[in-house]
Amino acid sequence: MKIRFALLTFLSFILVNFVSAKEYNASLFGIKSNGTTLNTTSIQKAIDFIHEQGGGTLRFFVGRYLTGTIILKENVHIKLEEGAILVGSTNIYDYNIETPNCALVYANKANNISIRGKGVIDGQGRDLAYNLLGQIHSGIIKDPLDYDRPRNRRPKAIYFRECENVAIHSITIKNAADWVQVYDQCVNTVVDSITVDSKAFWNNDGIDIVDCKNFKLLNSFIDAADDAICLKSHDAAKRCENIEIRNCVGRSSANGIKFGTVSAGGYKNVRIINNKIYDTFRSVFTIATPDGGIVEDIVVDSLQGINVGNPFYLRIGARWNKGREGAIRNILIQNVKVEVSKDKPDVGYDYEGPVEDYPRNMSPSGIVGLKNVPIADVTFRNIELVYPGDANPHYAYRGATKAALDSIPEMESSYPEFSQFKELPAWGFFVRHAKNIKFENVTLTLKESDYRPAFVFDDVQGFSLSGVKYLGTKTKKEVVANNSKREK
Repeated sequence: MKIRFALLTFLSFILVNFVSAKEYNASLFGIKSNGTTLNTTSIQKAIDFIHEQGGGTLRFFVGRYLTGTIILKENVHIKLEEGAILVGSTNIYDYNIETPNCALVYANKANNISIRGKGVIDGQGRDLAYNLLGQIHSGIIKDPLDYDRPRNRRPKAIYFRECENVAIHSITIKNAADWVQVYDQCVNTVVDSITVDSKAFWNNDGIDIVDCKNFKLLNSFIDAADDAICLKSHDAAKRCENIEIRNCVGRSSANGIKFGTVSAGGYKNVRIINNKIYDTFRSVFTIATPDGGIVEDIVVDSLQGINVGNPFYLRIGARWNKGREGAIRNILIQNVKVEVSKDKPDVGYDYEGPVEDYPRNMSPSGIVGLKNVPIADVTFRNIELVYPGDANPHYAYRGATKAALDSIPEMESSYPEFSQFKELPAWGFFVRHAKNIKFENVTLTLKESDYRPAFVFDDVQGFSLSGVKYLGTKTKKEVVANNSKREK
């Protein structure tokens, strides 16, 4: 059986390489590189022709290729040579805006596709979004507008739906009007050595991995106005499964690496290895499952956070869960170093995180379940966290007595993020509605004094602290446990 599988794999490899070996220059189809000629029709004709011939590669050389939505077809590969820029039109009507998955490069159920090379996809997202906004204000396009931002019809740079055997390699993606790239229910996808520089407008998630199976994000740099690396689950019958995120660097005016917020199905067997997050407003690593999704078997190893707003936030909520109980269980987070900034870490970027969260005393890392749905079996091992301290009880005080802890609202239906409770009674970790939470070889450092204890456990059935160290200015009491059981 193994020999048969190996033979089939080899034959598939030979077939894929044979199909993609035939190359066609873009100029063959009258595609212009002058940056002013709209090439949507000619690029699409090239893709359709190559698809009809059984597959191959469409090559773009030095130049600016202006286009609206193009639809990638099965066995068709785009190669952007160094100096080639696929430029998104700023006219909203050049895109597939009447579909829910509007994008510059779109694919649906197209197998064996790729975009590679040292070239660039530039969505011109800011101009495009403002032109869309102008159409809405003029009454031509109807949109509810969220904070004067168009909710619908903003094109993503890449949107691939239900595709198999996908490769994105070495390209740069810039200036999307919405989420930069979305891979939705795709199978066997590798995104490797890409650069994302997208701070052009709101909601610029660097990459969204939605209900995908066998997905690798490797060796990439992602600088985004919204979550840098984001796993989502939009379908209650699907989930993200067998995901690897390795050797990446991210910056965000939201979260660094995040599960959610939309989490209908869930996430299983995710490995996040050797990554770095910097200048990021919210958490370095977040798991948020407010919609009934099941999160299990997650490993985070060798993660670094520099100048960030928060280290970790794990949260079960009840927002759009429709009566289903979510879960977070079997989580290992190890070999992590994070330094939390006293100041707002994304100051100066065009689209900063929401200023309404400030001023406030610094939030701790949070592990917060629901009363009858605890977060379970989480281990923090070999962790070094540096907090600024300097919480001021005269500015805003949150005590750690039973009465004070009972007064903290559940906020189960609220948007889940690390500062949602505003003031919390711990400076290091606040753990609530959880069981079997382990801290092994954890060092917590305060730069300035803090009136709060390092750990607060509230309704935690089974927690352990082994090899925990407190450095810098200490608080009077390091651990407070309310209605909780500590394991020895």
